[in-house]
Parts: sequence; C-alpha cells; structure tokens
Amino acid sequence: MTDVVSGYAGGSAANAHYDDADSGHAEAVKITYDPKQISYGQLLKIFFTVAHDPTQVNRQGPDTGPSYRSAIFPQNAGQARAARAFIASLDSAHAYKKPIATRIESGGFYPAEAYHQDFARKHPLYPYIVVNDRPKVAALKSRYPSLFKA
Repeated sequence: MTDVVSGYAGGSAANAHYDDADSGHAEAVKITYDPKQISYGQLLKIFFTVAHDPTQVNRQGPDTGPSYRSAIFPQNAGQARAARAFIASLDSAHAYKKPIATRIESGGFYPAEAYHQDFARKHPLYPYIVVNDRPKVAALKSRYPSLFKA
C-alpha cells in the first residue's frame, strides 16, 4: 500500500461526515497501492477473508446500519469486473455458509474527519481496536505473511 485513508463512499459531499447516519454513505477506506507490490485480486482476497464478514447485511461486528454495509467501490471497469468475478467464484465454491451480501457500488470517496485517520495506530489500546481490529491484523499477518507490513 502506498496510502490508506478512512472516509465515506456512496453518498454526496454535503453529508460526508460521521454524525449523519442517514447519509447514504458506507464507512470506507480508500486504498492507493502499487500493482507491482500487490494486485487488486490480492486486495479482494484480503477484503473477503480478513477485513470483514461479507455475509453480514448492514452490519460489521458490533456496528449496525446501512453505513456498515459490505460494499466495494471500484475505480474503473476492470476493477468492477474483477470484483464481480471474485464474488461469483466465492459463490460457486460455496465459500461461506450464508450468501455474500457485498455490493458493487459507485460513488465518490470523501475523507473522514482528521480524528478518524490512523485511529488504530494512534489509539492501539482503545477497547474497540483491541476487540475488533487487532484480531483482523493478527489474521492478516498469519494468513498472508508475505503481504503483511507492520
């Protein structure tokens, strides 16, 4: 990765902020990456196996509501095709006991407020981080050691 930014996607710029629960946005991250170091396919694999539960509808862990939906916002037609094909391959392999809820969506990305950026790094002992996010980082390190960078 060359950059990761926390933010919102799927709604308008006017309501891209944390306190607007009815914004139409999904909480999202914008990942800028070097395809020579990691492929889009590898990012999809991490997204579906480590980052979250793609079978949950409007929920991720303890967080509920449409802003916590499982969604991918491809940046071009090739990424959209790759994401659809990846989901189809997971479905055909019956990789999950429940249907995959991840949606392929369009819409702009809007960075979150400054206090959201690098939150886990700045607050490693914050209870939400300890319970929900640190296990995901440990899973990433365990499942994909060649891709993990501290």
